[in-house]
Amino acid sequence: MHLDRKERSLLGFSAILLGFLFVLLIKAQGVAGSQVTQQETAIPSLIKTEQENQQLSVENDKIEQELIKYAQGQSASSLLNEQVKEAMMNAGLIELAGPGVQITLDDSTRVATGEEDPNNYYIHEEYIREILNALWNGGAEAIAVNGQRVTTNTEVFCGGSFIQVNGTRQMPPYVIGAIGDSHNLSAALKFYGYSWDRLGEFQEQYGITRKLEVLDEVKTPAGKLRDYRYAEPIKEGT
Repeated sequence: MHLDRKERSLLGFSAILLGFLFVLLIKAQGVAGSQVTQQETAIPSLIKTEQENQQLSVENDKIEQELIKYAQGQSASSLLNEQVKEAMMNAGLIELAGPGVQITLDDSTRVATGEEDPNNYYIHEEYIREILNALWNGGAEAIAVNGQRVTTNTEVFCGGSFIQVNGTRQMPPYVIGAIGDSHNLSAALKFYGYSWDRLGEFQEQYGITRKLEVLDEVKTPAGKLRDYRYAEPIKEGT
């Protein structure tokens, strides 16, 4: 096919135009490729930085949580120790000292004559029990009898010629120490203690000893733990 001059001129112009467009396209791709390359380089760097920041944030939160747990652990430990100590005090398992009163009871040195009742010359367990109840009512915080701490498990009963307290045989004189407000304790003995007044009469008539002292310091020894063989705590939800 033969082309005339005009057609050849148009074909040449089109080739030049296509070449020019091709060069522009190559440059554009180069620029785009450069931008893509920069983006491909920058994005991973940003992601890595963000990941590092997140990791640091996680580690920081972890450290803060550990510090909080440590602080709470210290407070909980202190609180637990206080609760345990308070529970042991209430159970009578800790030796205590404080102001209060001391009561001394003793049998008479006299001997019954004639038709006199010999029981009036002796200290009986009901006197001690009633005095203990009066002292508790008077606000006693701790009580001991002849060095035996009075707790919820303490028994006081007659065993022939002796009085048994906490499973031990006690002989007169019976010394009762109570920690608390001495005024309230003394008043409680007179208000609640029928035996207290009766012992005062027996002191005059039969020579028994009933002595009350107000002391700046009364010591009560620690009691003993009870051995539980049959009882056990009830589980929650049962």
